[in-house]
Amino acid sequence: MQRPRAAEPPSGRLLRTALTALLVLCAAACGSRLPESAFEPPTAAPRQAEPLRVGILVSATSPIGGEAFTGPGDGARAFFDVLNARGGIGGRRVQVETCDDGGSGIGNTGCVHELVDEKKVFVLVATTALDYAGASLVSAAGVPDIGGQPIGTAYETYPHLYGIYGSNAPRQGQKPGWNGTLYGGTETYRYFRREQGARTAAVVSYNQASSAAYARLTAQGLRKEGYTVVEEQVDFALPNWRAVAADLKDRGADLVLDALDTHGNAQLCKAMDAVGADVTAKVTNVQNWSSTVPADYRDSPRCRNALWVTGASRNYDDRDDPQVREFRTAVQNSLKRSGRDPGALSQWQLEGWAAAMWFTDAAASCPPDALTRACVERYLNRAEPYTARGLLLPVSYAPLASPPAERRTCVSVARWRDGTGWVTQGDMRRTCFTVPQLPYKP
Repeated sequence: MQRPRAAEPPSGRLLRTALTALLVLCAAACGSRLPESAFEPPTAAPRQAEPLRVGILVSATSPIGGEAFTGPGDGARAFFDVLNARGGIGGRRVQVETCDDGGSGIGNTGCVHELVDEKKVFVLVATTALDYAGASLVSAAGVPDIGGQPIGTAYETYPHLYGIYGSNAPRQGQKPGWNGTLYGGTETYRYFRREQGARTAAVVSYNQASSAAYARLTAQGLRKEGYTVVEEQVDFALPNWRAVAADLKDRGADLVLDALDTHGNAQLCKAMDAVGADVTAKVTNVQNWSSTVPADYRDSPRCRNALWVTGASRNYDDRDDPQVREFRTAVQNSLKRSGRDPGALSQWQLEGWAAAMWFTDAAASCPPDALTRACVERYLNRAEPYTARGLLLPVSYAPLASPPAERRTCVSVARWRDGTGWVTQGDMRRTCFTVPQLPYKP
């Protein structure tokens, strides 16, 4: 069901986009406490004869536009299709209930009531909400939310919510992180300095508060890693991309990062090609790790082939991996059945597939006659990190009373090549660095 949403001005769209990029790029792994449900009478799953209801909450229509947030849900539904064909969970079919919140807080709260209160879903999986206003209601109901995308701060705040990248935060339902402060590592910057020899990094942002704030955080991390930093800012209403590109060229930037939306990135790349600004890497984020690159950057072939991306999951284009091959086949079949382009694959789809797998593995750990939310959460909170059979870098929920000053963090890296797609750069399990954790206010 689609929920109504209020119109949002361009500045609001940018704020949401910049926040999305910030939280995706800065999400640090691991953390949570034993849930309250472990100490209460268990909430039993439906009877064995009934299907197991799973909710997918998504901003399928939103101010961002298009199908920006549909990928994780696509991946999760494809996984459950395959699972049901193989007999479901303990012989029980998974029944997926989807609600589109329209990208608004009011719509999101409405979807939570529909899925949790009316349809009585057992869990939520692969939540991808622009404004997760109903997160506190999900937590208060004790409904596990598994493998959601951390677009906001909900997964760093509430118990019973388990984002796809993990968390170390106490998550007691008050302020996010540690008393309102979150921390992010510098592993991406360390990678490009050590492995690709980058020395001068440009950070491009709009003259808008959230974009500028993210750019400052990025610049802080780059300087911490020893880069010479070139900070560029463009007018949001009338951006002069060519002037920015020319300055990047004149100042010898070999690494470009940004706090821009997809359109801004495409325009910057077009200008860079026009002035001949060649760089070692134009770094984008996991939300843009998709097969739409040729269309998005059709006017900038040189910059397009300098695109790199970093994340915390195995490259969806890594066809040599058997788990990735199974994912690709299932999602392509699912898209074809729904009349959509079967070639439209993305990293967020793979992470949605991994979220559904995470729930399935947790449910399979419980006795068939004692499948409860408490049992599922015991698996989610176990000491052993979860990897979705190698599709994710280790994810865990082990809370820390105070944030770590540094962490050893691994990173998944890929670069775009025309005619090939996203090409994996090294083994993500071995591309690891011990890096400082820098504070930021969400």
